[in-house]
Amino acid sequence: MAESKDKPGTGRHAKRISSILVTQPKPTSDVSPYFAIADKYGIKVDFREFIQVEPVSYKDFRKDKINIAEYTAIIFTSRNAVDHFFRICQEAKLDMPAEMKYFCISEQTANYLQKYIVLRKRKLFVGQRTAADLFDVIKKHKSEKFLYPCSDIRKDDLPEFMRANNFKFTEAVIYRTVASDLSDLTDVKYDCIAFFSPSGISSLFVNFPDFEQDGTRIAAFGPTTAKAVIDAGLDLDIEAPHPNAPSMTGAIEQYIRYHYGPDAGKEKNRTDKQNA
Repeated sequence: MAESKDKPGTGRHAKRISSILVTQPKPTSDVSPYFAIADKYGIKVDFREFIQVEPVSYKDFRKDKINIAEYTAIIFTSRNAVDHFFRICQEAKLDMPAEMKYFCISEQTANYLQKYIVLRKRKLFVGQRTAADLFDVIKKHKSEKFLYPCSDIRKDDLPEFMRANNFKFTEAVIYRTVASDLSDLTDVKYDCIAFFSPSGISSLFVNFPDFEQDGTRIAAFGPTTAKAVIDAGLDLDIEAPHPNAPSMTGAIEQYIRYHYGPDAGKEKNRTDKQNA
């Protein structure tokens, strides 16, 4: 949680959070920590993607004169990268050679890769969660020629590491991250809006250039998102992850309990029982 200048439950934090807009797709499963928060505290939770992915056409990709067949290793940092890389390969009528090596940022991304290829353990290398986790693995493969399929908007940590360590490395922009069209929303009057990337903040002002925060609490996941909130002149109220709240929902719940007391959820439950 970002440091507050007001005492708990005072100032702009006095109004309890009764509505949250999560700037991500709605979970496909009914089991979600967001639904748990909604039920526990009597909060309306809406979901809406603020950013979307647009493919780079094969024609435009060819302008970069990247020959995929010349590379011996591919680095994947997201499922979007996996999807669009194999889309390009399909349009290029290119089959991945059996000896190709794949470096995936997480087990989740590695498992998703099975949608397109039969995984061979000796050709698959997996990090824990972040690009930094993958660095030690990559260091053991100095002789490889790496291709990094990515968006036009991406973090700098991986490219900077590769260049600083003199790896044979090329970025391939195969999709773009753009602001979603939110014109069907009349406004964004929520007690809390949760953001997960700097692009989400950009999308807010692309769609609502006159947006004023007023009493809306802003939640941000990750340091780059937090910085984008502050750079946009907004007050950052809830920040994740941190040691006591590794998830966005954990940070939001910690904020609620800090400002409105540990029994905030119990009050809602008592009202439900009275109305039963």
